[in-house]
Amino acid sequence: MVKINPYVNFNGNTEEAFRFYQSVFGGEFLTMQRFKETPDADRLPADAQDKIMHVALPIGDNILMGTDALESMGPPLTMGSNFSLAIDTESRNEADRMFNTLSAGGSVTMPLQDTFWGSYFGMLTDRFGIQWMVSYDPKPVYS
Repeated sequence: MVKINPYVNFNGNTEEAFRFYQSVFGGEFLTMQRFKETPDADRLPADAQDKIMHVALPIGDNILMGTDALESMGPPLTMGSNFSLAIDTESRNEADRMFNTLSAGGSVTMPLQDTFWGSYFGMLTDRFGIQWMVSYDPKPVYS
């Protein structure tokens, strides 16, 4: 089966963001590699050396991955406007916990609520500018 693993780019605060996500979902990082550990590290500015080149955090059967999008390596980054990460939970209580934790310091786009399509669903943007959709489906659609 094909799996989709989201990859998230940040403006220099990848480590902070991923430690926050680890506090929400638990688990251990599969990797957290810094730019200073790469073969071309000597070509990077000193302030980029400790930034995150690649991080991977397993969440259930998926892996959330990310990087610091260095200004010296490409166009400026527009945070959070081009995607959402969808979370399907196993209970209403789990949906409430994840939604409330993720939305702390962020903004709620749509509060968790029962929807016409049968899900308990809500949308938010976390304090790092990442858009999330949280749902609980009593009859899972993607089983």
